[in-house]
Amino acid sequence: MTRKVMPPLSVMLALPLLFLFLSSTGTHAHNITRILAKHPDFSTFNHYLTLTHLASEINRRLTITVLAVDNAAMSSLLSKHLSLYTIRNVLSLHVLVDYFGSKKLHQITNGTALTSTMFQATGSAPGSSGYVNITNLKAGKVGFGAEDNDGKLDAVYVKSVEEIPYNISVIQISQVLTSPEAEAPTAGPSDLNLTAILSKQGCKTFADLLISSGVGSTFNENIDGGLTVFCPTDTVLSGFMPKYKNLTAPQKVSLLLYHGIPVYQSLQMLKSSNGVVNTLATDGANKYDFTVQNDGEEVTLKTKVVTAKITGTVKDEEPLVVYKINKVLLPKELFKAAPTPKPAPAPKAEAEAEAPKGDDASDADAPEGDDVGDQTADNNGAAGLDGGKLVMVFLSSCVGFWLV
Repeated sequence: MTRKVMPPLSVMLALPLLFLFLSSTGTHAHNITRILAKHPDFSTFNHYLTLTHLASEINRRLTITVLAVDNAAMSSLLSKHLSLYTIRNVLSLHVLVDYFGSKKLHQITNGTALTSTMFQATGSAPGSSGYVNITNLKAGKVGFGAEDNDGKLDAVYVKSVEEIPYNISVIQISQVLTSPEAEAPTAGPSDLNLTAILSKQGCKTFADLLISSGVGSTFNENIDGGLTVFCPTDTVLSGFMPKYKNLTAPQKVSLLLYHGIPVYQSLQMLKSSNGVVNTLATDGANKYDFTVQNDGEEVTLKTKVVTAKITGTVKDEEPLVVYKINKVLLPKELFKAAPTPKPAPAPKAEAEAEAPKGDDASDADAPEGDDVGDQTADNNGAAGLDGGKLVMVFLSSCVGFWLV
């Protein structure tokens, strides 16, 4: 008779850890439209989140708090007869880019907190006007007020509507927050002046190139349907201009169009949808594409010639988003690809490796100041296991060994 051997204690401990790890790697997607649809009192608020495209942006974010108002409060906002784009600004002030559950609201450190909103993220809010002041008024009351409203707390906490801890919190406040900046007249997408926006945010040289080349109109024509622009800063372009002047007129047009993609891509969308993207320069004969990759919070744009990083957001207001980048994007259709790195010489051959170099060193046509080393470093390493995969391998090995 074969005696059944019980697995040792290490296996019994490993299995729960394995299941815990697997469960922790999943993401908890949320849908603000479905959450509010369960509460008819918020139907108007829900409708305008969808109409202004804020709902899709809320759903893409991972840590967020929505300050919802009921139909009566929305009526007071609509009575002001604001444009749809201005209403978007007002409602974006009600979306906090941090998590505030009911418990956290009543336990705010020092009794008050100043938190950023999606209105601040659009780039349309000057100074601190895109921030909301949250103050614990004691006796169970919490007040809310826009930072640019002379310190007034217009609304108070009513109740928690739904909470998915550290992902999304939807809470009801008593009325719409008042903000002179958010309620200021806002131009629609067709009325936006892209070159004016660029000129005011450290991208004047790029804006001037769009105008002088005549491609500014192509960028503007794509705004309504969605447009993402990657703008090399003035400092970056100043070092690149000698190379730019050597290009033909058609090449200049293609290079500038290469810095735009005909779809709206928020930073969160870029982080979650890595891969090859087409540009405004893409046509049937030439691809003019590049690869979007991210490492944590850092987003990089990789051509076959150079790797650029997103260093800031100039404007983010769907359907238009503009980012600053630290290098000019160089398409392989116009510039030579970065040379493949040669393997390091053996120790004994180091002396021999100092022989005079030939013409190979001057073959690369990458512009001065653009460090192609970033790209070669990325392409010259074996892919490593991250911490999560190491845990998986270790636990799986333990279980497999002891259950044999």
